[in-house]
Amino acid sequence: MRSAGWTSRSDRPFQKQVSLTTRIISEFSSISERDWACLDHADNPFLSHAFLAGLESSGSIGSQTGWWPHHLALFEDEQLLAFAPSYIKAHSHGEFVFDWAWADAYHRHSLPYYPKLLSAVPYSPVTGPRLLTHADHPRADELRQQLVSLARAEC
Repeated sequence: MRSAGWTSRSDRPFQKQVSLTTRIISEFSSISERDWACLDHADNPFLSHAFLAGLESSGSIGSQTGWWPHHLALFEDEQLLAFAPSYIKAHSHGEFVFDWAWADAYHRHSLPYYPKLLSAVPYSPVTGPRLLTHADHPRADELRQQLVSLARAEC
């Protein structure tokens, strides 16, 4: 899929001046299946639209579980170009990172460790991509860098 103004990697450098907007998505269900399908998520079943939307609709994530959706997204006009599934956490329950020692060290030094921003698949040690970009975008690396910058700004 190509969008007007994009060139392939073998063509001339990307010429169109892109105006990106950043958005924090608090409801994954607001992302359409069609837009999600345009992102390169390596066919990872834990990054499928049905799975991520199902976590929300089943109540597996949300304020009652300590997994608040805080997804990072980049749009050009209304087209989704990049996305990082992310959650705000007030504790480390349900994670496979095992950062209890870090949380304890912060607590002993009277420093706040929570809330934290986590880009992961909830309740799962599953690996896979987390900085998803539009499959045909010629500057996917730059989009991933912008997602990282947005994550840092949110922290």
